[in-house]
Amino acid sequence: MSTVERADRPGQGSPEGSQPSQQSRPDAGSSISAKDVKALRDRTGAGMMDCKRALTDAAGDLEQAIEILRLKQGKKIQDLGERTATEGTVQAYIHSGARVGVLIEVDCNTDFVAANDDFVAFARDVAMQIAATPTVRHVSREDVPDAERDAEARIYEQEASDKPENVRERIVTGKLDAWYRTIVLLEQELHNPKFEGKTVQQLRDELTATTGENVVIRRFVRFAVGQ
Repeated sequence: MSTVERADRPGQGSPEGSQPSQQSRPDAGSSISAKDVKALRDRTGAGMMDCKRALTDAAGDLEQAIEILRLKQGKKIQDLGERTATEGTVQAYIHSGARVGVLIEVDCNTDFVAANDDFVAFARDVAMQIAATPTVRHVSREDVPDAERDAEARIYEQEASDKPENVRERIVTGKLDAWYRTIVLLEQELHNPKFEGKTVQQLRDELTATTGENVVIRRFVRFAVGQ
């Protein structure tokens, strides 16, 4: 039997005839888009990173990702389906001295929940958080324009240019995460000590769990005299 014949038979000669290469498989995490993450968050009310991990584990399958989240987080996660948050409340907060004010819209699924005391209190608490945090500009990471994020990343890349190459990406990612926490509302740690260090996202998740509705911070605007 010739060398060519042996090479052509699967399982003999060249390793190509044995098992398929694992290296050719696509990285599921790289194909998860911000739109996919937002769709899962809208369905479940779960946090951004939890949604991204669930979608990665589910290879991008939305329904399977919901099941993964419910298995991991139990009653905190509810499948809100296609229910649209078209009810809600607009609340205002004017800081002492009347030099800073905030308007915020928080939405839910029903007018019953929109009138709920806990729901209204949540909107007011978040408005106070915005008043106390002049750096906050966006509700979620998905709302941050790519150009704004990329410009910030370039600064961090330049700052890390003298570091070993194998740690530069980790340094840039860490600095971007810290930057997001200053400009993204959902990632803000609440200043009021009664919340014991919870973030706006965590408070929103708790309200979603107790009301069974999709609680959405739709938009906000912060006013400051002279700005």
